[in-house]
Amino acid sequence: MIYAVSLPDRGVFEAWRQAARNAISHDIAPDQIDWAGKEGLFPACPLPDAGSAPAAVFTVPQAFLRLAGSVIWHNAPERFALLYQALWRLSRREGNPISPADALGRRLNLMAKAVGRDIHKMHAFVRFREVPGHGDRRSFAAWFEPEHHTLEPGSRFFVKRFADMDWMIATPRLTACYEAGKLRFGPGGPQPDLPEDASEALWATYFANIFNPARVKLNAMQSEMPKKYWKNLPETRLIPDMLKDAEARVERMRAAGTSIARPGAAAISTRYRATMPKPVERPATMEEARLAVRHCHQCGLCEAATQAIWGEGNSKAALMIVAGQPEDKDDLSGRPFTGPDGQMVRDMLTEAAIDPAQIWMTHAVKHYKFTPQGKNRVPVAPDRDEILACRQWLALELAFVQPRIILALGEGAAFSLTGDDGPLSLRRGRTEKGLLGTPVLLSWHPADIAQMAGAARQKQARQELLADLLQCISFYQASLPA
Repeated sequence: MIYAVSLPDRGVFEAWRQAARNAISHDIAPDQIDWAGKEGLFPACPLPDAGSAPAAVFTVPQAFLRLAGSVIWHNAPERFALLYQALWRLSRREGNPISPADALGRRLNLMAKAVGRDIHKMHAFVRFREVPGHGDRRSFAAWFEPEHHTLEPGSRFFVKRFADMDWMIATPRLTACYEAGKLRFGPGGPQPDLPEDASEALWATYFANIFNPARVKLNAMQSEMPKKYWKNLPETRLIPDMLKDAEARVERMRAAGTSIARPGAAAISTRYRATMPKPVERPATMEEARLAVRHCHQCGLCEAATQAIWGEGNSKAALMIVAGQPEDKDDLSGRPFTGPDGQMVRDMLTEAAIDPAQIWMTHAVKHYKFTPQGKNRVPVAPDRDEILACRQWLALELAFVQPRIILALGEGAAFSLTGDDGPLSLRRGRTEKGLLGTPVLLSWHPADIAQMAGAARQKQARQELLADLLQCISFYQASLPA
Protein backbone atom coordinates (compact mmCIF):
# COMPACT_ATOMS: atom_id res chain seq x y z
CA MET A 1 0.00 0.00 0.00
CA ILE A 2 1.20 3.53 -0.85
CA TYR A 3 0.43 6.41 1.50
CA ALA A 4 0.22 9.98 0.24
CA VAL A 5 1.46 12.93 2.30
CA SER A 6 0.71 16.50 1.29
CA LEU A 7 2.72 19.19 3.11
CA PRO A 8 1.88 22.92 3.30
CA ASP A 9 4.04 25.76 1.95
CA ARG A 10 4.37 27.33 5.42
CA GLY A 11 5.32 25.59 8.66
CA VAL A 12 6.60 22.69 6.58
CA PHE A 13 9.08 21.42 9.19
CA GLU A 14 6.48 20.86 11.92
CA ALA A 15 4.08 19.35 9.36
CA TRP A 16 6.73 16.93 8.08
CA ARG A 17 7.79 16.07 11.61
CA GLN A 18 4.23 15.22 12.64
CA ALA A 19 3.68 13.12 9.51
CA ALA A 20 7.00 11.29 9.96
CA ARG A 21 6.22 10.58 13.63
CA ASN A 22 2.83 9.18 12.60
CA ALA A 23 4.36 6.99 9.88
CA ILE A 24 7.06 5.63 12.17
CA SER A 25 4.50 4.82 14.85
CA HIS A 26 2.62 2.66 12.31
CA ASP A 27 5.85 1.01 11.11
CA ILE A 28 5.42 2.32 7.55
CA ALA A 29 8.55 1.76 5.44
CA PRO A 30 10.05 4.61 3.38
CA ASP A 31 9.12 3.02 0.04
CA GLN A 32 5.44 3.02 1.10
CA ILE A 33 5.18 6.82 1.34
CA ASP A 34 4.67 9.26 -1.52
CA TRP A 35 5.74 12.60 -0.10
CA ALA A 36 4.62 14.33 -3.32
CA GLY A 37 0.98 13.92 -2.30
CA LYS A 38 -1.30 13.46 -5.29
CA GLU A 39 1.55 13.34 -7.76
CA GLY A 40 2.39 9.66 -7.11
CA LEU A 41 2.23 7.11 -9.93
CA PHE A 42 0.02 4.69 -8.00
CA PRO A 43 -3.28 5.19 -6.18
CA ALA A 44 -2.51 6.34 -2.65
CA CYS A 45 -4.33 6.83 0.60
CA PRO A 46 -3.63 9.16 3.51
CA LEU A 47 -1.66 8.08 6.53
CA PRO A 48 -3.72 6.40 9.25
CA ASP A 49 -4.63 8.42 12.35
CA ALA A 50 -1.90 8.77 14.94
CA GLY A 51 -3.93 7.00 17.62
CA SER A 52 -5.09 4.05 15.52
CA ALA A 53 -2.01 1.92 16.29
CA PRO A 54 0.42 1.59 19.20
CA ALA A 55 3.35 3.94 18.77
CA ALA A 56 6.86 2.58 18.25
CA VAL A 57 8.61 4.81 20.78
CA PHE A 58 12.31 5.68 20.37
CA THR A 59 14.47 8.70 21.11
CA VAL A 60 15.44 10.90 18.17
CA PRO A 61 18.97 12.37 18.48
CA GLN A 62 19.10 16.16 18.73
CA ALA A 63 21.68 16.12 15.92
CA PHE A 64 19.05 14.65 13.58
CA LEU A 65 16.51 17.34 14.49
CA ARG A 66 19.09 20.07 13.83
CA LEU A 67 20.02 18.50 10.50
CA ALA A 68 16.39 18.03 9.47
CA GLY A 69 15.63 21.62 10.50
CA SER A 70 18.05 22.77 7.78
CA VAL A 71 17.51 20.15 5.06
CA ILE A 72 13.74 20.70 5.09
CA TRP A 73 14.25 24.12 3.41
CA HIS A 74 16.23 22.70 0.48
CA ASN A 75 14.61 22.94 -2.95
CA ALA A 76 15.12 19.24 -3.79
CA PRO A 77 11.69 17.51 -3.97
CA GLU A 78 13.19 14.33 -2.48
CA ARG A 79 14.25 16.05 0.76
CA PHE A 80 11.21 14.75 2.68
CA ALA A 81 11.82 11.16 1.56
CA LEU A 82 15.55 11.34 2.33
CA LEU A 83 14.89 12.63 5.86
CA TYR A 84 12.35 9.89 6.47
CA GLN A 85 14.86 7.27 5.26
CA ALA A 86 17.31 8.59 7.84
CA LEU A 87 14.63 8.53 10.54
CA TRP A 88 13.65 4.98 9.58
CA ARG A 89 17.27 3.78 9.84
CA LEU A 90 17.74 5.54 13.18
CA SER A 91 14.64 3.80 14.56
CA ARG A 92 16.15 0.45 13.58
CA ARG A 93 19.73 1.32 14.49
CA GLU A 94 20.95 0.69 10.95
CA GLY A 95 24.24 2.56 10.99
CA ASN A 96 24.49 6.32 11.41
CA PRO A 97 22.52 7.94 8.55
CA ILE A 98 23.34 11.50 9.71
CA SER A 99 27.12 11.04 9.67
CA PRO A 100 29.09 12.51 6.73
CA ALA A 101 30.81 9.11 6.50
CA ASP A 102 27.46 7.55 5.50
CA ALA A 103 26.27 8.02 1.89
CA LEU A 104 22.84 9.26 3.00
CA GLY A 105 24.33 11.34 5.79
CA ARG A 106 26.81 12.98 3.42
CA ARG A 107 24.02 13.95 1.04
CA LEU A 108 21.91 15.39 3.86
CA ASN A 109 24.85 17.35 5.28
CA LEU A 110 25.65 18.83 1.87
CA MET A 111 22.03 19.88 1.52
CA ALA A 112 22.13 21.49 4.97
CA LYS A 113 25.28 23.42 4.03
CA ALA A 114 23.64 24.66 0.83
CA VAL A 115 20.67 25.92 2.85
CA GLY A 116 23.01 27.64 5.34
CA ARG A 117 24.86 29.39 2.51
CA ASP A 118 21.57 30.50 0.98
CA ILE A 119 20.38 32.01 4.28
CA HIS A 120 23.72 33.79 4.63
CA LYS A 121 23.36 35.24 1.11
CA MET A 122 19.87 36.41 1.99
CA HIS A 123 21.11 38.24 5.08
CA ALA A 124 23.94 39.81 3.06
CA PHE A 125 22.16 40.75 -0.18
CA VAL A 126 18.63 41.81 0.73
CA ARG A 127 18.35 45.54 -0.05
CA PHE A 128 15.36 47.36 1.45
CA ARG A 129 13.76 50.44 -0.10
CA GLU A 130 11.56 52.75 1.89
CA VAL A 131 7.88 52.76 0.90
CA PRO A 132 4.92 54.82 2.14
CA GLY A 133 3.79 53.58 5.54
CA HIS A 134 1.00 54.05 8.06
CA GLY A 135 1.34 55.54 11.52
CA ASP A 136 4.62 56.25 13.26
CA ARG A 137 6.54 53.21 11.98
CA ARG A 138 8.64 53.50 8.83
CA SER A 139 8.01 50.89 6.13
CA PHE A 140 10.46 49.14 3.83
CA ALA A 141 10.23 46.51 1.09
CA ALA A 142 12.71 44.26 -0.72
CA TRP A 143 12.79 41.69 -3.50
CA PHE A 144 14.99 38.60 -3.23
CA GLU A 145 15.36 35.41 -5.26
CA PRO A 146 16.69 32.64 -2.99
CA GLU A 147 17.93 29.39 -4.43
CA HIS A 148 16.15 27.35 -1.76
CA HIS A 149 13.01 27.79 0.38
CA THR A 150 14.90 29.89 2.92
CA LEU A 151 12.64 32.92 3.39
CA GLU A 152 10.87 31.44 6.41
CA PRO A 153 13.99 30.53 8.47
CA GLY A 154 15.95 33.53 7.14
CA SER A 155 13.34 36.05 8.25
CA ARG A 156 14.12 35.55 11.95
CA PHE A 157 17.29 37.60 11.49
CA PHE A 158 15.34 40.59 10.15
CA VAL A 159 12.73 40.34 12.93
CA LYS A 160 15.48 40.81 15.53
CA ARG A 161 17.38 43.48 13.62
CA PHE A 162 14.49 45.62 12.35
CA ALA A 163 11.92 45.19 15.10
CA ASP A 164 11.18 48.93 15.21
CA MET A 165 9.94 49.20 11.62
CA ASP A 166 7.55 47.48 9.23
CA TRP A 167 9.00 45.60 6.30
CA MET A 168 8.23 43.12 3.55
CA ILE A 169 10.51 40.67 1.73
CA ALA A 170 8.96 39.31 -1.47
CA THR A 171 10.24 36.19 -3.25
CA PRO A 172 8.83 34.20 -6.19
CA ARG A 173 7.44 31.54 -3.85
CA LEU A 174 6.61 33.29 -0.56
CA THR A 175 6.32 36.76 0.97
CA ALA A 176 7.26 37.71 4.53
CA CYS A 177 5.44 40.69 6.09
CA TYR A 178 6.39 42.19 9.43
CA GLU A 179 3.86 44.71 10.70
CA ALA A 180 3.35 46.12 14.19
CA GLY A 181 5.71 43.54 15.69
CA LYS A 182 4.07 40.48 14.09
CA LEU A 183 5.50 38.32 11.30
CA ARG A 184 3.23 36.59 8.79
CA PHE A 185 3.76 34.84 5.49
CA GLY A 186 1.76 35.03 2.30
CA PRO A 187 2.01 33.75 -1.26
CA GLY A 188 4.84 34.92 -3.51
CA GLY A 189 4.63 36.37 -6.97
CA PRO A 190 6.45 38.45 -9.57
CA GLN A 191 8.91 41.18 -8.60
CA PRO A 192 7.04 44.24 -7.31
CA ASP A 193 7.71 47.70 -8.67
CA LEU A 194 9.57 49.31 -5.78
CA PRO A 195 10.34 53.06 -5.74
CA GLU A 196 13.86 54.44 -5.89
CA ASP A 197 15.34 55.12 -2.47
CA ALA A 198 17.51 58.14 -1.68
CA SER A 199 19.61 56.05 0.68
CA GLU A 200 20.76 53.89 -2.25
CA ALA A 201 22.74 56.83 -3.65
CA LEU A 202 24.40 57.31 -0.26
CA TRP A 203 25.22 53.61 -0.05
CA ALA A 204 26.64 53.62 -3.59
CA THR A 205 28.86 56.60 -2.74
CA TYR A 206 30.14 54.82 0.37
CA PHE A 207 30.77 51.58 -1.57
CA ALA A 208 32.68 53.43 -4.29
CA ASN A 209 34.92 55.12 -1.72
CA ILE A 210 35.81 51.95 0.18
CA PHE A 211 36.47 49.98 -3.01
CA ASN A 212 40.18 49.10 -3.09
CA PRO A 213 41.26 48.31 -6.67
CA ALA A 214 44.64 47.05 -5.45
CA ARG A 215 42.92 44.07 -3.81
CA VAL A 216 40.57 43.05 -6.60
CA LYS A 217 40.34 39.30 -7.14
CA LEU A 218 37.35 38.66 -9.38
CA ASN A 219 37.02 34.96 -8.59
CA ALA A 220 37.09 35.59 -4.84
CA MET A 221 34.63 38.49 -5.16
CA GLN A 222 32.16 36.46 -7.22
CA SER A 223 32.40 33.49 -4.86
CA GLU A 224 31.16 35.76 -2.06
CA MET A 225 28.82 37.86 -4.23
CA PRO A 226 27.57 35.58 -7.06
CA LYS A 227 26.53 37.39 -10.22
CA LYS A 228 22.95 36.09 -10.01
CA TYR A 229 22.39 38.50 -7.09
CA TRP A 230 23.89 41.53 -8.83
CA LYS A 231 20.71 42.67 -10.58
CA ASN A 232 19.06 43.47 -7.22
CA LEU A 233 22.08 45.13 -5.58
CA PRO A 234 22.47 48.88 -6.24
CA GLU A 235 26.23 48.88 -5.61
CA THR A 236 26.97 46.27 -8.29
CA ARG A 237 26.06 48.75 -11.04
CA LEU A 238 29.28 50.58 -10.16
CA ILE A 239 31.59 47.55 -10.29
CA PRO A 240 32.22 47.36 -14.08
CA ASP A 241 33.32 51.01 -14.29
CA MET A 242 35.41 50.71 -11.13
CA LEU A 243 37.17 47.65 -12.52
CA LYS A 244 37.96 49.52 -15.77
CA ASP A 245 39.52 52.32 -13.74
CA ALA A 246 41.27 50.02 -11.28
CA GLU A 247 44.81 50.27 -12.66
CA ALA A 248 44.69 54.07 -12.96
CA ARG A 249 43.18 54.31 -9.48
CA VAL A 250 45.99 52.23 -7.99
CA GLU A 251 48.51 54.64 -9.52
CA ARG A 252 46.64 57.58 -8.03
CA MET A 253 46.68 55.87 -4.63
CA ARG A 254 50.45 55.38 -4.86
CA ALA A 255 50.97 59.00 -5.82
CA ALA A 256 48.83 60.18 -2.93
CA GLY A 257 50.58 57.97 -0.38
CA THR A 258 52.16 59.78 2.57
CA SER A 259 55.86 59.48 3.32
CA ILE A 260 55.66 60.71 6.93
CA ALA A 261 53.83 58.57 9.49
CA ARG A 262 51.22 60.26 11.63
CA PRO A 263 52.15 61.09 15.24
CA GLY A 264 51.74 58.08 17.52
CA ALA A 265 52.06 55.54 14.72
CA ALA A 266 55.34 54.11 16.01
CA ALA A 267 55.25 51.01 18.16
CA ILE A 268 54.96 51.67 21.89
CA SER A 269 58.26 49.93 22.59
CA THR A 270 60.02 52.11 19.99
CA ARG A 271 58.63 55.29 21.53
CA TYR A 272 59.50 54.49 25.13
CA ARG A 273 63.03 53.41 24.18
CA ALA A 274 63.56 56.76 22.48
CA THR A 275 62.90 58.60 25.76
CA MET A 276 65.10 56.38 27.93
CA PRO A 277 68.76 57.03 28.72
CA LYS A 278 71.05 55.32 26.23
CA PRO A 279 72.65 52.18 27.68
CA VAL A 280 76.34 51.65 28.00
CA GLU A 281 77.80 49.04 25.68
CA ARG A 282 79.16 46.85 28.48
CA PRO A 283 77.30 47.30 31.79
CA ALA A 284 79.72 47.42 34.69
CA THR A 285 77.15 47.64 37.48
CA MET A 286 73.76 46.18 38.29
CA GLU A 287 72.09 49.55 37.65
CA GLU A 288 73.71 49.91 34.23
CA ALA A 289 72.50 46.40 33.33
CA ARG A 290 68.97 47.25 34.53
CA LEU A 291 68.91 50.26 32.19
CA ALA A 292 70.47 48.36 29.29
CA VAL A 293 67.93 45.51 29.29
CA ARG A 294 65.12 48.01 28.68
CA HIS A 295 66.62 48.64 25.23
CA CYS A 296 66.98 44.96 24.37
CA HIS A 297 65.54 43.81 21.04
CA GLN A 298 67.40 40.53 20.57
CA CYS A 299 64.04 38.81 19.94
CA GLY A 300 60.51 39.88 19.07
CA LEU A 301 59.09 39.68 22.60
CA CYS A 302 60.00 43.30 23.31
CA GLU A 303 57.53 44.53 20.67
CA ALA A 304 54.40 43.35 22.51
CA ALA A 305 55.49 43.41 26.15
CA THR A 306 55.02 46.56 28.20
CA GLN A 307 58.58 46.61 29.57
CA ALA A 308 61.60 44.49 30.44
CA ILE A 309 61.51 43.04 33.96
CA TRP A 310 64.86 42.99 35.80
CA GLY A 311 65.53 41.09 39.00
CA GLU A 312 64.80 42.38 42.49
CA GLY A 313 66.05 41.80 46.03
CA ASN A 314 69.43 41.60 47.71
CA SER A 315 72.08 42.11 45.03
CA LYS A 316 74.55 40.11 47.18
CA ALA A 317 72.16 37.31 48.13
CA ALA A 318 73.45 33.78 48.61
CA LEU A 319 70.19 32.42 47.10
CA MET A 320 68.79 33.34 43.69
CA ILE A 321 65.37 32.17 42.52
CA VAL A 322 64.82 32.08 38.74
CA ALA A 323 61.46 31.52 36.99
CA GLY A 324 60.91 31.18 33.26
CA GLN A 325 59.30 34.49 32.29
CA PRO A 326 57.38 37.39 33.89
CA GLU A 327 53.64 37.14 34.50
CA ASP A 328 51.03 39.55 33.23
CA LYS A 329 51.06 41.53 36.51
CA ASP A 330 54.87 41.63 36.47
CA ASP A 331 54.75 43.10 32.96
CA LEU A 332 52.35 45.83 34.05
CA SER A 333 53.95 46.65 37.40
CA GLY A 334 57.59 46.44 36.30
CA ARG A 335 58.52 44.14 39.21
CA PRO A 336 59.25 40.38 39.24
CA PHE A 337 57.22 37.76 41.15
CA THR A 338 54.16 40.00 41.72
CA GLY A 339 51.64 37.82 39.86
CA PRO A 340 49.77 34.85 41.38
CA ASP A 341 52.62 32.37 40.72
CA GLY A 342 55.29 34.72 42.05
CA GLN A 343 53.18 35.57 45.08
CA MET A 344 52.96 31.86 45.88
CA VAL A 345 56.78 31.72 46.03
CA ARG A 346 56.89 34.86 48.18
CA ASP A 347 54.33 33.33 50.55
CA MET A 348 56.46 30.18 50.87
CA LEU A 349 59.48 32.30 51.76
CA THR A 350 57.45 34.13 54.39
CA GLU A 351 56.25 30.79 55.83
CA ALA A 352 59.91 29.80 56.16
CA ALA A 353 60.61 33.08 58.05
CA ILE A 354 62.70 34.42 55.15
CA ASP A 355 62.25 38.01 53.98
CA PRO A 356 61.87 37.92 50.14
CA ALA A 357 63.86 41.16 50.01
CA GLN A 358 66.92 39.18 51.14
CA ILE A 359 66.69 36.85 48.11
CA TRP A 360 67.47 37.79 44.50
CA MET A 361 64.39 36.92 42.39
CA THR A 362 64.45 37.16 38.61
CA HIS A 363 63.38 35.57 35.30
CA ALA A 364 65.29 33.76 32.60
CA VAL A 365 63.36 35.72 29.93
CA LYS A 366 62.93 39.42 30.60
CA HIS A 367 59.81 40.16 28.53
CA TYR A 368 56.29 38.73 28.98
CA LYS A 369 55.17 36.50 26.10
CA PHE A 370 51.43 36.21 25.60
CA THR A 371 48.62 35.81 23.10
CA PRO A 372 45.56 38.10 23.22
CA GLN A 373 42.16 36.47 23.81
CA GLY A 374 39.48 39.14 23.98
CA LYS A 375 40.45 41.48 26.80
CA ASN A 376 42.84 38.96 28.35
CA ARG A 377 46.52 38.27 27.72
CA VAL A 378 47.12 34.53 27.98
CA PRO A 379 50.74 33.53 28.76
CA VAL A 380 52.70 31.52 26.19
CA ALA A 381 55.91 29.67 27.02
CA PRO A 382 58.99 31.28 25.40
CA ASP A 383 60.65 29.11 22.76
CA ARG A 384 64.25 27.92 22.71
CA ASP A 385 65.60 30.84 20.64
CA GLU A 386 63.92 33.43 22.88
CA ILE A 387 65.40 31.84 26.00
CA LEU A 388 68.88 31.76 24.45
CA ALA A 389 68.58 35.39 23.32
CA CYS A 390 67.93 36.45 26.93
CA ARG A 391 70.65 34.28 28.45
CA GLN A 392 73.21 37.11 28.34
CA TRP A 393 71.13 39.14 30.79
CA LEU A 394 70.77 36.25 33.22
CA ALA A 395 74.54 35.69 33.04
CA LEU A 396 75.06 39.37 33.94
CA GLU A 397 72.80 39.04 36.99
CA LEU A 398 74.72 35.95 38.10
CA ALA A 399 78.01 37.77 37.71
CA PHE A 400 76.83 40.70 39.80
CA VAL A 401 74.98 38.75 42.53
CA GLN A 402 77.32 35.70 42.70
CA PRO A 403 74.81 33.49 44.61
CA ARG A 404 75.90 30.32 46.36
CA ILE A 405 72.91 28.36 44.98
CA ILE A 406 70.08 28.91 42.49
CA LEU A 407 66.51 27.53 42.63
CA ALA A 408 65.23 27.11 39.04
CA LEU A 409 61.43 27.03 38.70
CA GLY A 410 60.16 25.28 35.57
CA GLU A 411 61.69 23.94 32.36
CA GLY A 412 62.40 27.38 30.85
CA ALA A 413 64.55 28.45 33.78
CA ALA A 414 66.21 25.03 33.93
CA PHE A 415 67.18 25.18 30.25
CA SER A 416 68.48 28.74 30.50
CA LEU A 417 70.65 27.97 33.53
CA THR A 418 71.96 24.51 32.59
CA GLY A 419 71.63 24.32 28.79
CA ASP A 420 69.77 21.02 29.21
CA ASP A 421 66.19 20.93 27.88
CA GLY A 422 65.38 17.47 29.25
CA PRO A 423 61.98 16.91 30.88
CA LEU A 424 61.68 18.40 34.35
CA SER A 425 59.69 15.41 35.59
CA LEU A 426 62.92 13.34 35.51
CA ARG A 427 65.15 16.06 37.01
CA ARG A 428 63.08 17.75 39.73
CA GLY A 429 64.88 17.79 43.08
CA ARG A 430 68.32 17.30 41.48
CA THR A 431 71.19 19.77 41.69
CA GLU A 432 73.00 20.45 38.41
CA LYS A 433 75.88 22.68 37.34
CA GLY A 434 74.66 26.01 35.98
CA LEU A 435 76.00 29.18 34.40
CA LEU A 436 79.34 30.33 35.83
CA GLY A 437 79.54 26.99 37.65
CA THR A 438 76.84 27.89 40.20
CA PRO A 439 74.84 24.86 41.49
CA VAL A 440 71.20 24.86 40.37
CA LEU A 441 68.44 22.97 42.18
CA LEU A 442 65.57 22.20 39.78
CA SER A 443 61.93 22.36 40.92
CA TRP A 444 58.39 22.90 39.74
CA HIS A 445 57.05 26.24 38.61
CA PRO A 446 53.71 27.13 40.31
CA ALA A 447 52.10 27.22 36.86
CA ASP A 448 53.22 23.60 36.29
CA ILE A 449 51.53 22.58 39.53
CA ALA A 450 48.25 24.23 38.53
CA GLN A 451 48.16 22.18 35.30
CA MET A 452 48.70 18.81 36.98
CA ALA A 453 45.78 16.40 36.99
CA GLY A 454 44.01 15.90 40.29
CA ALA A 455 44.04 17.76 43.59
CA ALA A 456 46.16 15.05 45.25
CA ARG A 457 48.93 15.36 42.65
CA GLN A 458 48.87 19.15 42.89
CA LYS A 459 49.16 18.99 46.67
CA GLN A 460 52.10 16.58 46.41
CA ALA A 461 53.87 18.82 43.84
CA ARG A 462 53.41 21.88 46.05
CA GLN A 463 55.00 19.99 48.95
CA GLU A 464 57.88 19.04 46.65
CA LEU A 465 58.40 22.69 45.66
CA LEU A 466 58.33 23.72 49.32
CA ALA A 467 60.86 21.01 50.18
CA ASP A 468 63.19 22.19 47.42
CA LEU A 469 62.84 25.78 48.60
CA LEU A 470 63.60 24.78 52.20
CA GLN A 471 66.68 22.88 51.04
CA CYS A 472 67.96 26.01 49.29
CA ILE A 473 67.13 28.13 52.34
CA SER A 474 69.15 25.77 54.56
CA PHE A 475 72.08 26.23 52.17
CA TYR A 476 71.47 30.00 52.23
CA GLN A 477 71.34 30.18 56.03
CA ALA A 478 74.49 28.11 56.36
CA SER A 479 76.31 30.64 54.24
CA LEU A 480 75.39 33.58 56.48
CA PRO A 481 78.11 34.92 58.77
CA ALA A 482 77.90 33.63 62.37
